[in-house]
Amino acid sequence: MCVDGCLTQRGEFLMLLAVMLRRGLLAWVSRVGGVLVLLCCSLSLLYVMTCSPPHSDDPLLSHALPRASPNHPSQGGTGAGVGAGVGGTGGAGAGPNQSGGPPGVQSYQVLLQEREEQHRLHISSLKNQIAQLKEALQERSQQLKGVQESLKRAVGGPAEGQEAGTGSQGGGLREVQGAKSQQADLQEFMRSQLLKAEVTAGTRLPSEYAVVPFESFTLQKVYQLEMGLTRHPEEKPVRKDKREELGEVLETALHSLNSPSSQQDGKGAAEQAQSGKVYTPSDFIEGITRTEKDKGTLYELTFRGESSHEFRRLVLFRPFGPLMKVKNARVDTANVPINIIVPLSRRTDKFKQFMHNFREVCVRQDGRVHLTVVYFGKEQMSEVRSTLENTSREVNFKNYTLLQLDEEFSRGRGLDVGAQAWKGGNVLLFFCDVDIYFTADFLNTCRLNTQPGKKVFYPVLFSQYNPTLIYGSPEHIPPVEQQLVIKKDTGFWRDFGFGMTCQYRSDFINIGGFDIDIKGWGGEDVHLYRKYLHSNLLVVRAPSRGLFHLWHEKHCADELPPDQYRMCMQSKAMNEASHGQLGMLFFRHEIEAHLRKQKKQQQNSNAKKT
Repeated sequence: MCVDGCLTQRGEFLMLLAVMLRRGLLAWVSRVGGVLVLLCCSLSLLYVMTCSPPHSDDPLLSHALPRASPNHPSQGGTGAGVGAGVGGTGGAGAGPNQSGGPPGVQSYQVLLQEREEQHRLHISSLKNQIAQLKEALQERSQQLKGVQESLKRAVGGPAEGQEAGTGSQGGGLREVQGAKSQQADLQEFMRSQLLKAEVTAGTRLPSEYAVVPFESFTLQKVYQLEMGLTRHPEEKPVRKDKREELGEVLETALHSLNSPSSQQDGKGAAEQAQSGKVYTPSDFIEGITRTEKDKGTLYELTFRGESSHEFRRLVLFRPFGPLMKVKNARVDTANVPINIIVPLSRRTDKFKQFMHNFREVCVRQDGRVHLTVVYFGKEQMSEVRSTLENTSREVNFKNYTLLQLDEEFSRGRGLDVGAQAWKGGNVLLFFCDVDIYFTADFLNTCRLNTQPGKKVFYPVLFSQYNPTLIYGSPEHIPPVEQQLVIKKDTGFWRDFGFGMTCQYRSDFINIGGFDIDIKGWGGEDVHLYRKYLHSNLLVVRAPSRGLFHLWHEKHCADELPPDQYRMCMQSKAMNEASHGQLGMLFFRHEIEAHLRKQKKQQQNSNAKKT
């Protein structure tokens, strides 16, 4: 009994001791926790008091953090230039006097608004890219599906929709796998295009002529080596297609610069948060671009950085996709006659030369041509009629019409009368001049590049220089057929001329024809060309290797209006010789003096030797 009592008392004592220890430990832990909480609160308060910016009355600290202002880029500034910038019409934050809050809070609000705007722009850019990829993939899927169906039909297998119902369950899975495979193939193709292009490294070129030059551009201008029709080394205003292309490039570059991932490249998050630069079109300095026609277009853009010696350089590449078959059609030109209309006034010697070529090409080689000659005046009319009758008798050619107008010469009026005079249905018209030489291949090109209600053809002809200057003297000039060589020193592509054109009669009538009020030389062809450009017809403009303008001395009449006279004189200067040949003529006295000096030195040298 005594032992049991002792054991009982000992157990109660131990239990009491354990309870006391537990209560003491809890009290100690609570005291330590309270001290830590108090310490953290003190540190937080000290941090806030230390980091809060002072009042903006201090000019040295008033720009420590960005403040809301009407001119801030994220608050709605717009950038003028090629493309749309990142500026919008975001609402501006309230000023210090309106909110009544401390200046530091407003500065942080502005910073948060900037970040929100940057993320919004980045998300918008991603959505646009996703939509474009979806459209491309959908188009690619349709093409591959069509190819698969064609293969099935070719081997006699069932086409889509004709398979047994047992395969419908696995069709969905196969379609998903096929879409993923197509997407992977497309991405791999784009990457291969980038690797093949001269973007990150150069390639060995055989000579200086193999270099693909860059064009440089700013917000307002494009500086180009291939000057085109304008003949200007700089293009302003920029063409619509080029403006839209560079606008898209600039917008993509700004989205990339203002996206969070791009802004933090090479910087810590704290440093980036402190700078907070938002790039706008006004930060764009210049860019260069070039196109490798089988790979894609490269763009390199330079922007101002955050200091005078810092810049941001972006390289973008637009890869070209794989070739797509658009059309495969058989074109039969056997029953497509051409009505060649030639307005004429005097110049009977040139007309005889024209008929010599016409007899060989149109009668003997082609045989599907009608000739309409519209003659102005009565002088030399008999010679023109005699030339046509001789041709008809010699080669048994009856398909010609001779119309006479007793009025002042007007090229547009003559072509309009010739087109209206045709009564044989919707015929293909070729507006021609008496000093034009063409081949049988060109007539087929004229047929292939025109379609009633859809296409008209405006060939760029090769204009011959003065043969006397080319070959040195009239005695060394070869026959006309041997002169027609397409080289730099023999002529040039007459890309400013729009007089030679092929179109169907219905299109010419529906477009309104020529402006018959224009008299004399030039101007009427440009008006007609612009009418076609403003219509829904496709204008095919391309150099033609089978169409030549024979050189002849040009006379610009004093009665011409100033604009027409200036055009005539410019054409006269360009037709005479190449730039190098004109330079030799201009410096011929210096060249002759040099040759005389060389000859004299040679004679003196020979005399000393003897």
